[in-house]
Amino acid sequence: MTEFRVPAGGRIDRATAYRFTFGGVPYTGHPGDTLASALLANGVHATGRSIALGRPRGIGAAWAEDPGGLVQIEEPFPEPMLLATTIDLVDGLAARGVPGQGRLADVPDSARYDAKHAHADLLVVGAGPSGLVAALTAARAGARVVLVDEQSEPGGALLGSADRVDGGPALDWVAAATAELASYPDVLHLQRTTAFGHYDDGFVLALERRADHLGPAAPRNRSRQRVWRIRARHVLIATGAHERPIVFADNDRPGIMLAASARTFLHRYGVLAGRDAVVFTTDDAAYATAVDLADAGARVHAVVDARPEAPAQWRAECERRGIPVRTGQVVTGTEGTERVSAALVAELQGGERERITCDLLLVSGGWNPAVHLFSQARGRLRYDDGLGAFVPGETLPGTSVAGSATGVLDLDGCLRDGARAALLVLADLGVDAGGVAALPTAEAGPERTPPLVLWRVPDGDTSTQFVDVQRDATVADIARAVGAGLRSIEHVKRYTTIGTAHDQGKTSGIVAAGITAELLGVPVADLGTTTFRPPYTPVAFAALAGRNRGALFDPERVTAVHDWHVARGAVFEDVGQWKRPRYYPLPGEDMETAVLRECAAVRGGVGILDGSTLGKIDVQGPDASVLLDRLYTNLMSSLKVGSVRYGVLCGADGMVLDDGTVLRLAEDRFLVYTTTGGAAKVLDWMEEWLQTEWPDLRVHLTSVTEQWATFPVVGPRSRDVIAAVFPDVDASKGAFPFMAWRDTRLGEVPVRIARVSFSGELAYEVNVDAWHAQAVWDRLIEAGEPHGITPYGTETMHVLRAEKAYPIVGQDTDGTVTPQDLGMSWVVSKKKPDFVGKRSFDRAENRNPLRKQLVGLLPLDRTVLLPEGSQVVEGSDRSGRLPEPPVPMLGHVTSSYRSAELERTFALALVRAGRDRIGQTLHVPVGDALVPVAVTEPVLVDPEGARRDG
Repeated sequence: MTEFRVPAGGRIDRATAYRFTFGGVPYTGHPGDTLASALLANGVHATGRSIALGRPRGIGAAWAEDPGGLVQIEEPFPEPMLLATTIDLVDGLAARGVPGQGRLADVPDSARYDAKHAHADLLVVGAGPSGLVAALTAARAGARVVLVDEQSEPGGALLGSADRVDGGPALDWVAAATAELASYPDVLHLQRTTAFGHYDDGFVLALERRADHLGPAAPRNRSRQRVWRIRARHVLIATGAHERPIVFADNDRPGIMLAASARTFLHRYGVLAGRDAVVFTTDDAAYATAVDLADAGARVHAVVDARPEAPAQWRAECERRGIPVRTGQVVTGTEGTERVSAALVAELQGGERERITCDLLLVSGGWNPAVHLFSQARGRLRYDDGLGAFVPGETLPGTSVAGSATGVLDLDGCLRDGARAALLVLADLGVDAGGVAALPTAEAGPERTPPLVLWRVPDGDTSTQFVDVQRDATVADIARAVGAGLRSIEHVKRYTTIGTAHDQGKTSGIVAAGITAELLGVPVADLGTTTFRPPYTPVAFAALAGRNRGALFDPERVTAVHDWHVARGAVFEDVGQWKRPRYYPLPGEDMETAVLRECAAVRGGVGILDGSTLGKIDVQGPDASVLLDRLYTNLMSSLKVGSVRYGVLCGADGMVLDDGTVLRLAEDRFLVYTTTGGAAKVLDWMEEWLQTEWPDLRVHLTSVTEQWATFPVVGPRSRDVIAAVFPDVDASKGAFPFMAWRDTRLGEVPVRIARVSFSGELAYEVNVDAWHAQAVWDRLIEAGEPHGITPYGTETMHVLRAEKAYPIVGQDTDGTVTPQDLGMSWVVSKKKPDFVGKRSFDRAENRNPLRKQLVGLLPLDRTVLLPEGSQVVEGSDRSGRLPEPPVPMLGHVTSSYRSAELERTFALALVRAGRDRIGQTLHVPVGDALVPVAVTEPVLVDPEGARRDG
């Protein structure tokens, strides 16, 4: 038995021992423990240091309201910024304290995170007495019910008490209620599930943690954490209340704890939080803790009650146990180093302080209803003078609140309030509740004495009166904010950071409002509270992402011949969502060497590219040509069947949106090719115009990107390869001219071949359905081997097209570039009366001769490779340095490569009035040097197009 574990009691499995370490020190605990209860059982209160001041911090509560016990899990998997009070103990757990920040794992989490949806007539949040009764009432009436609760088992506050219901132990009633709920097929009961966000129309987000959520990787059919997306016709909030601390000097020492939490540790976990206790209270509830601790063997040296009189029944209970009750007194400070060793007690009105030795100081300043979810749904709050707390202040459609969350603090009242709320909800939903059985009752406790609202003890050093223990924020910080002129509690929160830590102000928020109101001399009811925002408790990003990570976050698409590329040793790059071969290195080759080899092979012999990722849209219907004429800058209606035309799409602003080729398959059918990254965007663009602006057009659009594989066979020997594989196709220049297509077959497989070139070389694009793509690719490779056919990737493709000044949309354009800027005025029809973007070409700015235009750049030093994105400047001073700022920027480098054909480096750039600068020398800053460059025509290889035309 560990030092502070009582001999019997609690809801732990004492027959099984778990071994764990904290801060490298080994300890033992039991199933049913939290890390916090196991540490307390071993006498460990201090868990770490505060983030700003480095002061000792410890466990201050029993659940998510704890402001101090922040830890880092190291084993079995690193997870930062968790509360020891909410971590289920597992065998082999390793943890340490953190000063407000932890470390992320350096390897991927092997467990699964996922999400599920649930729908209900009634969602009940909280399985305490009110929530259980409400769920039972609705389930008995036949309603669909979802019940969520953040604890590992139902019962709420009953788990940490010795209360009785219907004449027996309250937890026996909880067990019976839970069993009955399990018998209803339309009830979904989720424990370890925190409702952390409440949104419009009954939508609630909740996080479920599996029982051993820090244990080994979850089986395939289970997850470590799951986000529930719950949609309910009505949401009933039965979230209970948080005990409120009282602020006094040095109130942050380990061993200082909320009174009800010490009672929870005793009854639920069989742990005495200390052997020598002092209880400081302004409320009746703390007396139950004092009595129960004394009955469990602790020495309670005093109950310090700030009220002038103690409740008679509780005073009598204390007297029977020899517990002194000190009325009209307060704790003004504490002593201790790593743990509290004494409480300093004095009269409320001031006077000499008395030192009382203790290793546990319990504090209770009343209760704050947990109204976070109500407030998240934009429910207004009102201040209750009797409670000294904010409670729901209005009725929201589809949302209601029951039990302690409304300020009802006695057990019998909570039971009755839960039933009342459920019956009202059922009536509102039109559900007959006539068959609901009789509801439970609880034994009446002592008559409650009104609490004294005391936000802080007005004595001591305000710089050590901690309001937010986690943020090291004090009364002095609030006074400084008020002194700076801040009057809004929202501004004070941000100035002081109170309420911005992991606990989101559960214990500090209302106290900060009370102290601020006191310093400003205004009623706290008028000052109000800060806004309660999701999440109620921290949620791991991994849980929010769920399965949407890695390949599921951004799906990896592969072509039909992907395995061939892998086997050939291709290095891949991501293009859109596709994995495309970037280059195929031979042994000993780096990317530059491999690309130069591939470029030379294509220019001098024959190469093959997997271009299957190009977007493909099948456009069909009697008005197909009308639609394309309205969208493309050039005419598509004049295109003959069997021919291909290059086209450019512009936005309404006249800027280039995408480009590609268009094949006319029939009078009423076209196949539109787009860029790889623009496929989805172009289809969406076309559908938007078709559905919203021209719904009268008889056109249907279908994406066929995955259905067609496309293999460009490129180079002066490409005709030989095509002729060998497709002997029935006359591939001669006269029979098969540039920008034409032909249908053929390879055996029984239909194949479409188009004379299209993105390299400036003689080229044939072989198109086949994806099912037969690998077989056709293999035949092309086999036929090309006598000619030295070379597979090439996207990097070589980019070099080849840049040598011909074929632009890449999104690389050589940036959303401010027109076709005219690219030197492509020829692609803008002068015959069409209108098309998308046409009017914008008449804007004065679009006709400005100083617009940036696409040009070529040749570094005077043929070996210098200009970094893409580099700025282009007019010149330098005689020293070769940049002129004094501001330096006039003329444009930037869009593409830059080494060329095997040119035997040098070259670049494309967008330069202001670029065409007028051809022949000039400009400069490009590269590191500390200014590189002189000659401005040239952008087409650097075969400007006449003789190679392409074949």
